[in-house]
Amino acid sequence: MPPIPPRPTEAELGILSVLWQLGPCTVKQAHQAIAKDREFTYTGALKLMQIMRDKGLLLRDESNRSHVYWPAHSQEEMQGSLLGDFMDRAFAGSGRDLVLAALRAGRVSPEEKADIRRLLGEEEA
Repeated sequence: MPPIPPRPTEAELGILSVLWQLGPCTVKQAHQAIAKDREFTYTGALKLMQIMRDKGLLLRDESNRSHVYWPAHSQEEMQGSLLGDFMDRAFAGSGRDLVLAALRAGRVSPEEKADIRRLLGEEEA
């Protein structure tokens, strides 16, 4: 079983999202993608990505002048880890309570509800 990834901050999740979407990137490429949506300096992106590497969130290829970074964990692994942590802290580990809270909050679209029903139907078969 792979080690549990460290919990990223909101800013770190923003960088991870870019890297999951684009694949391995230089700091410049990641910065350009992030800066489209919010104000973020190049040096801020560089420093944060270096910290993320030290924390084990990113891996880095140093063989070229411009270092290339990519996530140390897949999006699915990270989401599973974050969800498990949140479920433990907010719902006493109950997946049922988590799902019911999401449904009651009205933040699940009809299409998503149909996907959930389909998934539950497949698991029962």
